[in-house]
Amino acid sequence: MSLPHLLLRQALQAPERPAVLHGTALHATHGQWAARAAGLSQRLREQGLQAGDRVLIDARNHPRTLELMWGAWWAGLAVVPVNAKLHLREVEWIVGNAGARWGFVTRDVVPEAIAGLERQVDLDSEEADALFAPAADATAVPIAERGPDDLAWLFYTSGTTGRPKGVMITARNLMTMGLAYFVDVDAIEPGDAMVYAAPMSHGAGLYAIPHLMAGARHVVPASGGVDPAELFDLGRAVGPLSTFAAPTIVKRLVDHAEAAGLGPADAARSFETIVYGGAPMYRADIERALRVMGPRFVQIYGQGETPMCATALSRAHLADAAHPRHLERIASVGTAQTPVRLRIAAPDGRELPVGEVGEVLVKGDSVMAGYWRNPEATAAAVRDGWLWTGDVGCLDADGFLTLKDRSKDLVISGGSNIYPREVEEVLLAAPGVAEAAVVGAPDAEWGEVVVAFVVASPGAALSAEALDAYCLAHIARFKRPKQYRFVAELPKNNYGKVLKTALRERLAAG
Repeated sequence: MSLPHLLLRQALQAPERPAVLHGTALHATHGQWAARAAGLSQRLREQGLQAGDRVLIDARNHPRTLELMWGAWWAGLAVVPVNAKLHLREVEWIVGNAGARWGFVTRDVVPEAIAGLERQVDLDSEEADALFAPAADATAVPIAERGPDDLAWLFYTSGTTGRPKGVMITARNLMTMGLAYFVDVDAIEPGDAMVYAAPMSHGAGLYAIPHLMAGARHVVPASGGVDPAELFDLGRAVGPLSTFAAPTIVKRLVDHAEAAGLGPADAARSFETIVYGGAPMYRADIERALRVMGPRFVQIYGQGETPMCATALSRAHLADAAHPRHLERIASVGTAQTPVRLRIAAPDGRELPVGEVGEVLVKGDSVMAGYWRNPEATAAAVRDGWLWTGDVGCLDADGFLTLKDRSKDLVISGGSNIYPREVEEVLLAAPGVAEAAVVGAPDAEWGEVVVAFVVASPGAALSAEALDAYCLAHIARFKRPKQYRFVAELPKNNYGKVLKTALRERLAAG
């Protein structure tokens, strides 16, 4: 069973079942989705695109994105999803590196031509209408013969330490992720609704795969993004929604619910399951989310290199407040998902015992084929089948993984290791703190010192003295920040992850 066959299977079984919604309006049944994907596949091949070629997507969340993904796979092409907030020059670099031939865009994201593309198609144009016109008979359009280890999704990393790397994700990787969802993340029934509020260029878009497997509905908000009021209303209108959300999106949903006086019963009418991941979720934030919205959360941990598939922290574990290690568990990222193995390793590759901190390694059929045209980076990241994630963490006796930080974010002050996340957890529990991010700054005496960037809650008055006292009451003296920078907001990427590189640049610039 290949990715296109998943769609054809649903189209044959239930062609009239609603599949894609734009807001509350029906955009396509499963039969229409398959016919449009097949028609697009036919026209792409007529225009000279061949199996293995790459097509770029640089667009806001759009209902045609799903038709485009499956149409490309139907033709044997690989999809190159692009962060919609990238600068044009960054996109053009990706086009050149990936060798993408065609690009599909929306004008609000890309108002000008992208150099290097043979053809650029606006998803809202008459040109797109013609390309996406349905095939008369989808079953008559041959699905390109591609193997499970052929490239399907070429995802470019954020590039915070230089040029981004193209992560080669195969059909096997995507099918593994999709099947693991049912075992490790959540059950899906036909007619359930997955909403794409987070960028479809990232993990949220990949969750279309398990939801298609189950014959669920796919909902693109009319706004194309994250509007908490819209999402609550949308869930009440079309049925409780499932979604993937970065912790910053979860926080916005919880803020809205609290401000509107909505409780767990109200949240249940709008949301079935909220899967969160992609950035650290702090204990104080998930405790608040559970209190305000009830037990509808699941956490996953993965990377672009093992998409959406490393660990999962189940709804049951998050809700099990009676467990003696509940607080430790909800601060973890859960246990290994079914298709993978985990271990914690020292820099020399030696496996570390339970409780010791080292680099997180992942092995299994979800792990990437390598980095596009970058054998050196591939050899450094994947050794003997194990993906070296660059994340630092430890396993407990029950197999729960607790992340400490990215290895590059570790602060070494006076010879002592300080994990920024530990300090951030304390700061976020302090009265009046809305957000906090901790980085290391060079220091002549200590090597590095801890610097905290802090965003105050609305109406709160914060001081360095008060935060220092709070930290001294909760963590070792050497771990507390030596400087506090009060800022209106933290710099974040398109997926809500705090850009610590940008914070370090601010410090370097004085």
